[in-house]
Amino acid sequence: MVDKNLINSLDIDEEQLAKELDAVVAESASADDLEGLVLGAAGSFEAGNILSGRVVGRAGDDVVVDVGLKSEGIIPIEEFDNPAAVKPGDKLEVFLEAVESEGGQIQLSKRKADRIRAWQNILENKSEGDPVGGTVMRKIKGGLLVDIGVPVFLPASQVDIRRPADIATYIGQRIEAVILKIDEDRRNIVISRRRLIEERRAKAKEELLKTLEEGQIVKGVVKNIADFGAFVDLGGIDGLLHITDMSWGRVSHPSEVVRIDQELEVKVLNIDREKEKIALGLKQKQPSPWESIGDRYPVASRVKGEVVNIMSYGAFVKLEEGVEGLVHISEMSWTRRINHPSEILSVGDVIDVVVLDIDQSKQEISLGMKQTEVNPWTLVAEKYPPNTVVEGTVRNLTNYGAFVEIEEGIDGLLHVSDLSWTKKIGHPNEMLTKGQQIRCVVLSVDEEKQRIALGYKQLTEDPWLRAVPDHYLPGQIVEGTVTKITNFGVFVELEEDLEGLLHISELADHKVEDPSEVVKVGDKVQVKILRVDTEERKIGLSLKRAQWAAESDSGEGGQAAQPVRRRGGLHGAETGIASDIIDQVLFQKPAKSDAPKADQPASAEDEPKQE
Repeated sequence: MVDKNLINSLDIDEEQLAKELDAVVAESASADDLEGLVLGAAGSFEAGNILSGRVVGRAGDDVVVDVGLKSEGIIPIEEFDNPAAVKPGDKLEVFLEAVESEGGQIQLSKRKADRIRAWQNILENKSEGDPVGGTVMRKIKGGLLVDIGVPVFLPASQVDIRRPADIATYIGQRIEAVILKIDEDRRNIVISRRRLIEERRAKAKEELLKTLEEGQIVKGVVKNIADFGAFVDLGGIDGLLHITDMSWGRVSHPSEVVRIDQELEVKVLNIDREKEKIALGLKQKQPSPWESIGDRYPVASRVKGEVVNIMSYGAFVKLEEGVEGLVHISEMSWTRRINHPSEILSVGDVIDVVVLDIDQSKQEISLGMKQTEVNPWTLVAEKYPPNTVVEGTVRNLTNYGAFVEIEEGIDGLLHVSDLSWTKKIGHPNEMLTKGQQIRCVVLSVDEEKQRIALGYKQLTEDPWLRAVPDHYLPGQIVEGTVTKITNFGVFVELEEDLEGLLHISELADHKVEDPSEVVKVGDKVQVKILRVDTEERKIGLSLKRAQWAAESDSGEGGQAAQPVRRRGGLHGAETGIASDIIDQVLFQKPAKSDAPKADQPASAEDEPKQE
């Protein structure tokens, strides 16, 4: 049965094909000759008929043939397939082209007679779907011309299952095919070699699937290569040899392992008979290198390997063919900050590594480079015990502190809360700059987490222990500058980095709704010290009580009281400040605020006691 859909899909140019075939047929028989054959007219001694003849001999390059006429006819020797085998007495059929040519001889053609008989034979004995064999004559538009006794058309898409790069390679080859279409009117025959191959493969596939079993070693031929693997013809059905099943080692592309038309022995890994899919393996023919991997590479052992791939998160190191381990970026150096492994490694480097962990089920090995060296953090606790004064360079500033490098690869965190005893610092850049040399005190060392806590203010004694309570006594009248006004009171700077709180209730004798009605930022004011709280680090002040004292002194002596002058002041003693902000989470809690938040009322402790 002819496949009409297939014929239509071939998109054959019937007119062009007819011209091509007619040109070939014209070499052996005219259209009238073929028409006469179909009508059955043959045997008479008229031009255009087929006669029986006998070889008489040879005359030069011609063969002399007796056909029963008054004189013999001649046939060019090239019309015979095997001229050397032609001998007198051979019987043959010839086509009578002319009873008498210009030279007075009978003109005959064996080739035309053969073509006509072949066409007749095909019409009588062949139908669409039947197999035929022939030799490829030449390439024509859209395909090949094949001689099966008569010239027929083999479309390029029907030459093979996968269209060849150049169909001209088939010229001169004998092929087998099936007839797709016979057009008697146009004298066209279309054949398909692909259809015949598919039919044979279908039968072979059916038989192969019956006998194929998982685990078998079978032979096949590589028919196609893709990025993900290669298709191997097992003799009727293709199996997929995936790139991951080609080698235990690293394969970038299947073409590194196999090539087209290469014969392989492969192992059947899986068979899906319903979908007719077969998974094949090449590496499975050899034992997995991951077997007994722990014996060859025990944990904590030191081995050599070659860097084969570098990623942003680490480097893959080949220990042997098929065995690679990962050196994570965090395992490359104890102290050096590595942004990308390519900063210290290149593909092809041979390096020493230590086996950290093995997961045989996942075929993964964790490796370390830094473990081949002594961990400097094991010596940090001994080298920098708490209270050790060190010098370092401010390497980085953050919102919560500063990282200070005290030696190559060893940083300490100077938290913002450890910069000053008295000054409220919002960001380390208020006191420090990147690259600045600074002295600090080691507060603590966490060897496990590889962290060092540093302090700057600890270089000097906490002024709230002695300096502040010694210089600021309850009852004193002091002078200060208004620095901040809130809804609950006013902050007054008594000296640099030291402030007291003037509660709203201590501004005036009358009730004050808004402190800005009484004082302004920048005003110089005389206030009375109510209390000094060293635990909370707060100084309570009163403006109205200072005014009462001034009025009292004026009434008694006729002269206003003068503010108390302190000897030396808070900053007369040695104090220290540091800067740069670091991990609030890593070390200590931030210092407590010296004052209530702006949107909260003062606490009971902030309320001045009535005298």
